[in-house]
Amino acid sequence: MAKRNEPYRYIEVESYLERGSGLHGAVHIRPVAGGPYPVDIRVECPREMRDTNRYKLGTKFRLKVKLTDKEGGSDFLYSHHSWPYTVLG
Repeated sequence: MAKRNEPYRYIEVESYLERGSGLHGAVHIRPVAGGPYPVDIRVECPREMRDTNRYKLGTKFRLKVKLTDKEGGSDFLYSHHSWPYTVLG
């Protein structure tokens, strides 16, 4: 069940390469170290953030997320695909 009482917050995330993860593609997004979430938590976000033709690997972004899960599964951070984000570098 979704975590209804979790607030939305803005955090910094970055793109990184992870092959063989069982997810779609090799480029993923994770929270940056030192933030409110661990770096190993998955982030669901706009697909274009993972486009290496648009952004280099390691690009940092500011993104609005919410901690959630899918029917009692693993926790992940969710940001709607149409929400804006800011490129930090």
